[in-house]
Amino acid sequence: MLARIATFTIDGVDPRAVWVEVDIHAGLPAFTIVGLGDTAVRESRDRIRAAIQNSGFEFPARRITANLAPAFLRKAGPGFDAAIALGILAASGQVRARALGDYAVFGELSLSGELRDSPGALAVAEGARGAGLRALIVPRERAREASLVEGLQIAGVPDLRAAAAVLAGAPPPPLPEASHEPRARGPRPDLADVRGHARAILALEIAAAGGHNLLLEGPPGTGKTMLARRLPSILPAMTLEEAIAVTRIHSLAGLHGDGLVSERPFRAPHHTISPAGLVGGGSPPRPGEATLANHGVLFLDELSEFQRSSLDSLRQPLEDGRVTIVRGQRALVFPTRFVLVAATNPCPCGYAGAGDRCECAESDLRRHRRRLSGPLLDRLDLLIDVQRPSEDELRSPPCTTSADAAARVADARDRQLLRLAGTGRRCNAEMDGALVRRHAALDEGAAQVLARAYANGTLSARGRHRVLRVARTVADLAGRERVGRVDVLTALSLRQRTGADVELAA
Repeated sequence: MLARIATFTIDGVDPRAVWVEVDIHAGLPAFTIVGLGDTAVRESRDRIRAAIQNSGFEFPARRITANLAPAFLRKAGPGFDAAIALGILAASGQVRARALGDYAVFGELSLSGELRDSPGALAVAEGARGAGLRALIVPRERAREASLVEGLQIAGVPDLRAAAAVLAGAPPPPLPEASHEPRARGPRPDLADVRGHARAILALEIAAAGGHNLLLEGPPGTGKTMLARRLPSILPAMTLEEAIAVTRIHSLAGLHGDGLVSERPFRAPHHTISPAGLVGGGSPPRPGEATLANHGVLFLDELSEFQRSSLDSLRQPLEDGRVTIVRGQRALVFPTRFVLVAATNPCPCGYAGAGDRCECAESDLRRHRRRLSGPLLDRLDLLIDVQRPSEDELRSPPCTTSADAAARVADARDRQLLRLAGTGRRCNAEMDGALVRRHAALDEGAAQVLARAYANGTLSARGRHRVLRVARTVADLAGRERVGRVDVLTALSLRQRTGADVELAA
């Protein structure tokens, strides 16, 4: 007898439909799984046999063949266990097979027949809805996460026997309550804690408002990391579409329990991370920190200590908002729409330009500069020199609070969303050349300032494009529809690593 049931595998971060076909016929007892599965799939035979028997069902003493179609698609992980087990029960007549066409099944089985928590339920639910299926059976712990997909009936079951009952016509169990109460959060980092650093705070506000990348450079102990960790407090709230995308990625990586991720991700990998860990890779390919930071912030502290190959691997993600990983004639695309915030010292000892305090040899300085490649720095919109605040600044009130800055950022983002409606872009940093020419129109004075800066050779063509996008954001924060001279001068002044301000004279 033949039974057929749908399940899904994860290809990068996208679900791919897999049909489990189970055939049982006379012959010497044997259990074979075919269809280009990895070690976890091949080892599932023993798990499935024990789970069926320990759930009170009979494991057929006949020749069993389970095919995972399509055969050309590699299948990885134990998420096929429940579908294969239900296919065996249906093919042997222990479960009514007529309901199999409406359901997709996803989950790992324990030897006792329990459906274990299996990351990736949200992506599988999206795939099931896209495939036109009516319902999805998942482990009980993942039911709330899968229910974020509308138009799909979710059956969160604790074990194989409950899954078989659902297929036989029993009503699906109600969605479980939250597995834990929201943990009490401590006070979030706030810009009210910062004293001085008015220029750096302005750069943070512009970065949050327009989605621009930012480099903070300065001696040790001046507040670079403190400033970077306060950027999430002024970012706008995620839309429902962004929250679902973040939840799906974090679920696949096993970083999220249940429900919807409500806060933008903030990822801060150690400087020893490999290129594959940063942008994705491995076998099978897995998303890296750049993808885990999608719609959030990627913070690289001590930028000059990262491997040169790791930093250079960020070029495509920064430019395109995605990274393509090619492995074994497969091309996987991982989303990487994040705000990059980097912090670095000006030299290995950290005190370059501070007179006799710098102890670095010329060879050390050259090695330090080689780590921060020109093409990478050219992809950063804001280059800020962070110096030690004065005694008066330390005693003075804060420049702003996160609540006030977040309100200004939200207003600027609303203007950008309205302006970019229908283009698929969400903020100024995502505008291409055509959109910049259309929406960053300069008045005569602004055009002259930008032309002089470009003629001086201080800007590349890419840098000029990025200055225009930053100037557009500065104008949005000020509520101006047209980009003026002051907006361009501000954008240019925030691209000076030495900290020298561009004169803002009218």
